[in-house]
Amino acid sequence: MKENLIQDERKKQLLIIRGLVVFYMLSLIIWGVTAFPLETEINILCKILDISSDVSPETHAGLKGWIAAVREGIIVTNANYPFLAYGTDWLAFSHLVIAVAFVGLYIDPVRNKWIIYFGMIACSGIIPLALICGVIRGIPFYWRLIDCSFGIFGFIPLYIMHIYVKKLESTTE
Repeated sequence: MKENLIQDERKKQLLIIRGLVVFYMLSLIIWGVTAFPLETEINILCKILDISSDVSPETHAGLKGWIAAVREGIIVTNANYPFLAYGTDWLAFSHLVIAVAFVGLYIDPVRNKWIIYFGMIACSGIIPLALICGVIRGIPFYWRLIDCSFGIFGFIPLYIMHIYVKKLESTTE
């Protein structure tokens, strides 16, 4: 009877872990794929926010001004230096590759718990990167905070996975 309860608890923990892993993988894939069509996406965002391409970005204030400037930068860069977009293609690809790494965690969470720690380290690294490189690149502070939030919100499901993997590990010993 006690053995059945332990098995049921293990199955429940494994289901939760795998659900979180799938969620995390899908999140990485979605954010990765969105790095490919930047010009299309920024144009859609500008339509939603009613940011006209007929006026200079300086005519807009705050967030709208920043988004208008980003759109102008993407369009001009893509028109004159399309090879620079190759960098964001690699960014997108790296998200997809990292998502694939989480397959090992899905298959055997206890043996591959190192993937969680890898993800936590990567998420933690987003914050200094955004705060340091954002200043160097002239990114507005509020936008750097948005970038930092990816590290924070990415860390949360990893930490939850960590807790469940530790519980699962204790039932297998």
